[in-house]
Amino acid sequence: MTIPPSILDRVNIPADTKDFNIGELRELADAVRAEVVDAVSVTGGHLGAGLGVVELTVALHHVFDTPKDKLIWDVGHQCYPHKILTGRRDRIRTLRQGGGLAGFTKRAESEYDPFGAAHAATSISAGLGMAVARDLKGDDNHVICVIGDGSMSAGMAYEAMNNAGAMDKRLIVILNDNDMSIAPPVGALSAHLARLVSGGAYTTMRRLAKDMVNHLPRPLKEAARKTEEYARGMAAGGTLFEELGFYYVGPIDGHNLDHLVPILQNVRDLKDGPVLIHAVTQKGKGYAPAENAADKYHGVSRFNVITGEQQKGKAGPPSYTKVFAQSLIKEAKKDDRIVAVTAAMPGGDRAGPFWRCLSHPHL
Repeated sequence: MTIPPSILDRVNIPADTKDFNIGELRELADAVRAEVVDAVSVTGGHLGAGLGVVELTVALHHVFDTPKDKLIWDVGHQCYPHKILTGRRDRIRTLRQGGGLAGFTKRAESEYDPFGAAHAATSISAGLGMAVARDLKGDDNHVICVIGDGSMSAGMAYEAMNNAGAMDKRLIVILNDNDMSIAPPVGALSAHLARLVSGGAYTTMRRLAKDMVNHLPRPLKEAARKTEEYARGMAAGGTLFEELGFYYVGPIDGHNLDHLVPILQNVRDLKDGPVLIHAVTQKGKGYAPAENAADKYHGVSRFNVITGEQQKGKAGPPSYTKVFAQSLIKEAKKDDRIVAVTAAMPGGDRAGPFWRCLSHPHL
């Protein structure tokens, strides 16, 4: 993969992108994607998730004033493009190496990492805490949380959204939906609707209408609220998030900078309440071997950039999780009362072999 020769050399920190036009932002996204592929081919690491948020990362740093504006990545699997754009490009090939860059966001590593991501579904809670602290101090910065659809299945995320909605805090949540699990088809119409409802004219009219409705008797006020909410829900989705107190914008194509930039600018300029932007992305985007792989190259060892073939690791002692799974299977075969509880990731915590063995005893 050939890295475009000049555009990345012009970007050391996000502020360097402020004057870029959409064409230059597209070129930058292509260069960042190539840099991520090339770096991970050397170090190994998480590839697919980062490739899926390249355009989103470029757009966020272009529109918002980081690090004053706090950008929080849930989990951190997708943070490599963010690191490249925030002064760490020269060390990106030290990822996950001794003395090198961390594989996740790390507060001690950069002022652009306001939260140390690790376990899933923590970003909205962290962001809400930062928004509360901001308001107590009288500051006016933005707080943006990027969370994947997988992490949104965790109860902690909804607890945080419920609290943010109840407190009516100015908070931006971006749902990075890379599995199409809750998304209707996206295209020109949905992008147009998203841009319309995120704009100042629509939101001003909505506020005026709410002020008028507040003077109505309670039954009429509730009917008017539900009519507006569900009418907009039928056009663009998001009724669940509206019920939690978030203003829903989307779904939008998370790889189309012509859509992303103006919508993020509109949302940036909103002054009240929490907002959720639903961006649909493709894991592994822009690198054919990742796009075509079942796991979209979620985590990889070193690999050949041209073919995508991964190097086999050196044989060593079995991992802790493998030994644990084998021991669990051994005990369960003797005692049918034993059960295994997985944290929704049977591959990572090795509960998968337990299930397969007990479901198919001949294996």
